[in-house]
Amino acid sequence: MTEMTEKARIGAPSAAPVIDGFTEEGENLSPLTDNSHRGPLAGDSAKGHSHGGGVGVPDSSRAGRLTSYRLADFAPLTGREEDWRFTPLKRLRGLHTDALTGAAPTVAVAGPEGTALPAGVRVETVGREDGRIGVAGIPEDRVAAAAWEAFTEATVITIPAELQAASGIIVSITGAGREAAAQHTVIVAEKFSKAVVVLDHRGSATLAQNVEVDIQDGAELTLVTVQEWDDDAVHASAQAAKIGRDAKFKHVAVNLGGDLVRITPTSRFTQPGGDVEMYGLYFADAGQHLEQRLFVDHAVPNCKSRVLYKGALQGKDAHTVWVGDVLIRKEAEGTDTYEVNRNLVLTDGARADSVPNLEIETGLIEGAGHASATGRFDDEQLFYLMARGIPEETARRLVVRGFLHEIIQHVKVPELEARLTDAVERELAAGNN
Repeated sequence: MTEMTEKARIGAPSAAPVIDGFTEEGENLSPLTDNSHRGPLAGDSAKGHSHGGGVGVPDSSRAGRLTSYRLADFAPLTGREEDWRFTPLKRLRGLHTDALTGAAPTVAVAGPEGTALPAGVRVETVGREDGRIGVAGIPEDRVAAAAWEAFTEATVITIPAELQAASGIIVSITGAGREAAAQHTVIVAEKFSKAVVVLDHRGSATLAQNVEVDIQDGAELTLVTVQEWDDDAVHASAQAAKIGRDAKFKHVAVNLGGDLVRITPTSRFTQPGGDVEMYGLYFADAGQHLEQRLFVDHAVPNCKSRVLYKGALQGKDAHTVWVGDVLIRKEAEGTDTYEVNRNLVLTDGARADSVPNLEIETGLIEGAGHASATGRFDDEQLFYLMARGIPEETARRLVVRGFLHEIIQHVKVPELEARLTDAVERELAAGNN
């Protein structure tokens, strides 16, 4: 297994072999390229086009990125943009080009296995004018902005102040069609509350989604987003979290189903004392594209973040992308951060791209670093198991199961942990057929 551990900024693309239809710049979209439409992506010009966003360092690779509620402020995509160079745009099924007029997936909110919600939790369907919309995040890419302009109502889930929810809150999001649609969800964890919220995506859909998460002072929230779509689904989800003073936020992303899934979670510290953990599990089969692009914004002093994503790939043209951006701003003294990505390639013909990026604008920090590794099975582990009479196929499955279980155990909803464990077993069984 190839290991990369750095405490400086790294942004070079993977040197892995290119799958059919791709160049090192992403999908080959040369017939669609039109550089005349390229717009501002960062710096002063980006700030001039932003609406409530654009705060950052001019011309930096991340802090100055364009943010806007208006789709018109984002240039049409060519596939050459840094943020989209790994994404096969032709497989987005129009999320970046068409009007999002389809019916959004249905939303049902309950406790685990259909039980009642924890007492006090509020679920509302509201219009665009609701004051809680727009508090936690501003769109940072064209698809997110398209979803922002297109949604007509939002689901707002509120965990009241000081409530300690004993059971999970399950948000079942079920798609039933392929027409391009938009969806908006807001989760508010009021002061000193504690809860686990699960976004459970299933069915068939072509969906551009924005999720806002407001973790207020002293609150503790775990958000688990599970993408177990049908094989034909396309899903792009921007998930923005605002972390208050001494608040704790755990984000767990599980990508298993769908044709193309792209999740972009962002955690922004707004007051000192915040603590963020971001975990991810993904398992790509033949032809599947699973993409995770996360951003941790250390904008205030004395906050801590930890990131751990693990993925497995099998089958021809299985493709996973992990991009981890961590920014430590000049004001963020006392920051403590570390991010790790691990990929296990199970068969020939699969490709994993892993790009950790660390930007540091102050030297007065507790620590910062990152590590990335992509490789095949550990021969020593296989030898150890096989030497004790375990057949090679079974030994391989045990290694993968142990590799991914570290992420599953962070879900903290027993019924969902069992379901995800079974889903990983099915993926492994399919690879052996």
